[in-house]
Amino acid sequence: MNAKSKAAASAAQIDMSAIRMVAETPDDLELVTQLHEEVFGPGRFAKTAFRLREGKQPRYDLSRLAWRGDQLLGAVRMTGIAIGDGSAVLLGPLCVRREIKGMGLGRALMKTAMEASWSADETVVLLVGDAAYYSPFGFQRAVDVELPGPADPARTLIAVRDGSPSDWSGKVA
Repeated sequence: MNAKSKAAASAAQIDMSAIRMVAETPDDLELVTQLHEEVFGPGRFAKTAFRLREGKQPRYDLSRLAWRGDQLLGAVRMTGIAIGDGSAVLLGPLCVRREIKGMGLGRALMKTAMEASWSADETVVLLVGDAAYYSPFGFQRAVDVELPGPADPARTLIAVRDGSPSDWSGKVA
């Protein structure tokens, strides 16, 4: 995509009235895996966040998919984790088809996943990502949270429903 196309895409918004946001189900696993491969490629397996999710079932009740007709446009996964002695949810990956990236679908998926988490009485959501993108959703740097592999501390972010991010510390498992 050239610079002119990128600028036009980032200025455009997707018609959200045509999008169905639904909880992920085990039946969606193959399609979501294909989307992750298309968007992130094989490098996704080397990331610390991927290793935290490895071998665990997603929290299907919190994970969200965006459909237009029968086409999967985007997905956000939520996985149960522990931070120290407390339970939390790991958000990610968040992915949107490349051709509609920058059109608001990722933000809509984030909003629905965070609302689902808070409605399910989850207290903490952790992710590894860009602070500028995720701060509008209540994420701040997780100062005393230790991931089990290499990760930029400035990209280790936490959102806490009640309380402060400083209330959460320890190793993530």
